[in-house]
Amino acid sequence: MSESPPPDGLSATNVKRGIRWDALAAIIASLVGLLALVVAGYTAYIQRQQVRAQVWPYLIGANSGGRLGLFWINKGVGPAIVRSVEVTVDGKPQSDWKTVVHSIGLPAADYHQSFLSGNVLSPGENLDWIQFQNKADYDNFLRLEHGPGFQIKVCYCSTLGDCWQTGFGGVSRQSVKQCPALPESKQFTE
Repeated sequence: MSESPPPDGLSATNVKRGIRWDALAAIIASLVGLLALVVAGYTAYIQRQQVRAQVWPYLIGANSGGRLGLFWINKGVGPAIVRSVEVTVDGKPQSDWKTVVHSIGLPAADYHQSFLSGNVLSPGENLDWIQFQNKADYDNFLRLEHGPGFQIKVCYCSTLGDCWQTGFGGVSRQSVKQCPALPESKQFTE
């Protein structure tokens, strides 16, 4: 059998190829789909940043404001989840306020304390951590607390898992990947 010649007397090499509209439509659809995927990913990233800003805690320790002791306040817009507390006197870890008061050489002081470790401070919440009953005990504590050997480190996180470390005694606020897992001998349990 022989093949029949192309219509209108054109040879097979002379036939012009037309635009393959179906292939062009598939390429355009793929590009539109890829663009939509990029836009969706960027939108999710922006939304996560907005949520992060809405749950951002900012824990501040202070010893002023007319109070006779140390207190913490959450100045952020989200809860501060306290993961670890470490108090050292002359480089030695302290387990509670009783050992701190003894280590810094205060006579038996009359004070009240609250628990910070494992606590969650809501936005705007104040926590009186240690409160002295009389000004003389507080003044002695304050003089020793500002000494070079006294240091407090507190690590806290947001509800999204972003963490920061702050404290007293030369500890500045800094972002950390996660709160350190302190051995029991270094944990301040109050």
